[in-house]
Amino acid sequence: MIIIGLVSAATLGACASTDAASSTEEPITVEEVAGTGFSRLTLSVSAADRLDIQTATVEPASNGMVVPSAAVIIDPAGVYWVYTNPEPLVYIREEIRPVHEEGGEAFFNVGPPTGMAVVTVGVPELYGAEFGIGK
Repeated sequence: MIIIGLVSAATLGACASTDAASSTEEPITVEEVAGTGFSRLTLSVSAADRLDIQTATVEPASNGMVVPSAAVIIDPAGVYWVYTNPEPLVYIREEIRPVHEEGGEAFFNVGPPTGMAVVTVGVPELYGAEFGIGK
């Protein structure tokens, strides 16, 4: 289970300063998804490469769905989230509940559908970028 890492979120901030020095391409664009209160994060190819973003798919389980525990982040209020990857270089945070973790996997009934890609490497950095942590 990944717990919010403020230090690792600074990694994306470091990426931004490197990009600024070498080009005008923004490493990440954060846009509000109309009417949802959520953000759509779009990474540049170079930022995704530097962060080594990796994904897995939501799989069916006997009592709901399952993802690797590495995909899960818990916010300060204790809410469980994953970052979906609905299209290349695009990431959207989605709540999962209820969550039961066992053997490196997180089981849930409400959340992204089976087959949806979720981020397993780079989760704290995406969270930090979405909320401006490390800037």
